[in-house]
Amino acid sequence: MKSKIKKIFLISLLAMLALMFIYPFFWMIGGTLKPEIEVMNFSPFGSSWSLDSYRIMLGKIPLFRALFNSIIVSLVSTFSVLVLSSMTGYALARLRFRGRSLIFNVILFTMVLPFQLTLIPLYVLMVKFGWVDSYAALIIPYTMSAFAILLFRQFFMQIPNDLIDAARIDGLSELGILFRIFWPLSKPALITVGIIHFMGIWNEALWPMIVVRKLSMMTMPQMVALYAVGGQAESQVGTQLAAATLMSLPIIIIYLVLQRHFIASMATSGLKG
Repeated sequence: MKSKIKKIFLISLLAMLALMFIYPFFWMIGGTLKPEIEVMNFSPFGSSWSLDSYRIMLGKIPLFRALFNSIIVSLVSTFSVLVLSSMTGYALARLRFRGRSLIFNVILFTMVLPFQLTLIPLYVLMVKFGWVDSYAALIIPYTMSAFAILLFRQFFMQIPNDLIDAARIDGLSELGILFRIFWPLSKPALITVGIIHFMGIWNEALWPMIVVRKLSMMTMPQMVALYAVGGQAESQVGTQLAAATLMSLPIIIIYLVLQRHFIASMATSGLKG
């Protein structure tokens, strides 16, 4: 009897916590459909429903162009991180060369540096290369990830050496071993890195604001931030919530589709010494 009461209590507590996290999203979506005068009410439900907030917002900013830009930047950056970071992680885990430990320690050191510390040097490089207001400025600084390198290195170190020796006997190159043997065995790490990096790039607003000024090159977080604080929203909370809803919708859909793989990958790709 006590165990049953304890179980009911834990389920009720978890349900309350889940509701606390989910309610703001329901309130945000409800606020986009309610009349403007009722948006700030605590309840997500209004006296009437309409899509006027979306219509007004889409009439003022090219959000679908920003959506296209965000998709391009996020997908290309994520693919680059998976390829380049896995190559670096493989080299640090399986190849023997002078300075390997030093390189790994430098990569670990970069993880503790705040990104804001490198903003000015990176911006100067973008100006020197002539990449301002281009996809290159949005993608290239995010083609490598210290976290991804660390995760891949730790995961690759768990793969038996016998597989590598057999592959080398069969004539596979190091890249062949990585992409034909290690990648199929490393799906948890690939999924974890892919989802975390994609979400991080999708939500990035500071760097695009620094290197992009053309309206046609802006990403969704940048466009939504400028719309909310730049005066175009004209203090209409409903339209601001509509822009935020459209920005978060792709991430929510991706998570709902891949949540099983994401949870499994996080559970099986832990960092081990």
